[in-house]
Amino acid sequence: MTGSILIVDDDPVQRRLVEAALTKFGHTAIVTDGGEAGLDVLDGPNAREVSVVILDLVMPGLDGIGVLKAMRERAINIPVIVQTAQGGIETVVSAMRHGAFDFVVKPASPDRLQTAISNALKVEAVEDEMKRASRRRGGGHLTFKDMITRSPAMDRVIRLGQKAAASNIPILIEGESGVGKELVARAIQGSGDRRSKPFVTVNCGAIPDNLVESILFGHEKGSFTGATEKHTGKFVEANSGTLFLDEIGDLPLDVQVKLLRAVQEGEVDPVGGRSTVKVDIRLISATHRNLLQQVKDGKFREDLFYRLNVYPIFVPPLRDRRDDIPYLVRHFMEKVAPTDPRRRLTGISAQALAMLQAYDWPGNIRQLENAVFRASVLAEGNVLTEEEFPQIRAQVEGTVDLGAETAYATAETVAEGARQADEAVAETTGSALSDDETPARPQPRFGTLRALDERGNVRALADVELEMIKLAIDHYNGQMSEVARRLGIGRSTLYRKLKEYGIDPEAGRVDRLAS
Repeated sequence: MTGSILIVDDDPVQRRLVEAALTKFGHTAIVTDGGEAGLDVLDGPNAREVSVVILDLVMPGLDGIGVLKAMRERAINIPVIVQTAQGGIETVVSAMRHGAFDFVVKPASPDRLQTAISNALKVEAVEDEMKRASRRRGGGHLTFKDMITRSPAMDRVIRLGQKAAASNIPILIEGESGVGKELVARAIQGSGDRRSKPFVTVNCGAIPDNLVESILFGHEKGSFTGATEKHTGKFVEANSGTLFLDEIGDLPLDVQVKLLRAVQEGEVDPVGGRSTVKVDIRLISATHRNLLQQVKDGKFREDLFYRLNVYPIFVPPLRDRRDDIPYLVRHFMEKVAPTDPRRRLTGISAQALAMLQAYDWPGNIRQLENAVFRASVLAEGNVLTEEEFPQIRAQVEGTVDLGAETAYATAETVAEGARQADEAVAETTGSALSDDETPARPQPRFGTLRALDERGNVRALADVELEMIKLAIDHYNGQMSEVARRLGIGRSTLYRKLKEYGIDPEAGRVDRLAS
């Protein structure tokens, strides 16, 4: 039995329509009237009941993008299906970048909603099975030989990590979110003499400020409100092993003072304790921030920075190690295979792989893994193609078609997408490749607009408007009333624009204009 579906929409009519559609397919709905109310549910005691979120993007107050950002900050990993009215392309692509699972165009048919929900639940089920399988396997020590890389950019990381494993000096791992900093930390621990000892991780950015000190250093029973039991703290848990402090740049300044003492003296002061506790740990810290700049800004203690930055290791972003992408894709596909009894996926097409290598991956390896994982679970064929990566393709090609179905849709919903093809519009992000790396841009399909020019720059608004008018006139066979209605403008405005662009409205078609 699946959990409830959380509906977040400020429009009461849309809320009723979506709730009726969900009820029709046997789902239980939790309905909220805005972003703040939706987050309250996700932060509240009923959060575990929510399996999928259906989120409106345009709302007063906290909009859909704001909700997605807040969910990511809170590490809430529930799949989100966003809703958009026709024309909201920039917001749609932004939502996908912030982690949305799928999108539907308002008013979405019940079948389209059910397809999106079913796919989201399917992905979550496979993900849960993978986690259970990982826990069952347990044990084992990760070493640098287990790292999936063929990139020269990672050679330095591995060399530094191997040298670091032979000592106990503090290590600071730097790099963007998602590049694999914890993986490097685990490889260091697994390659050293503490490999059989505890490896304790702490995400400093995910702990409320008022609990950081207690979680790190422990507390005595009754030392503060809610301290009903004694807690040893992460430093003591990691005794004789390795303590990995992720996002250390997010530590409050008052806690940094205690951390400095723990690093210098090898002892911690539990909250409410009467004596210090000696600890023997290997400390590895990580951050995506520029700690030196934070020191200059007064947000990070200079003395602590130099204590932690004894042996820095920088992990490059995925866009600087594109050679790794084919190997990582294969690895992630193999991780999914054991959860699929049919083991039907045999590989990935050359075009799809080239597209993945052309993309810049702002979320780095974590984003790539999520993309491959979802594509593998939802693919209809035995080979992953470009169709299985609609969000990536939209950004590499510079277009996104709101009328066409995403890769998460099944054959039953393709007809619905075809009916909406006349509502298609465009968006661009383009990839930051050098001139000699830039792949040939695919020609836009009918129903889409090319948003980038031949040099990769955003086209002028007037050019896009002209092309849209041409497309509409051709699509509706010169029926100007229908063209104006579909474009959302009055007939007089349409005729004025036709005159400005030199189009003969009496011809019933678009004259080819000289460039």
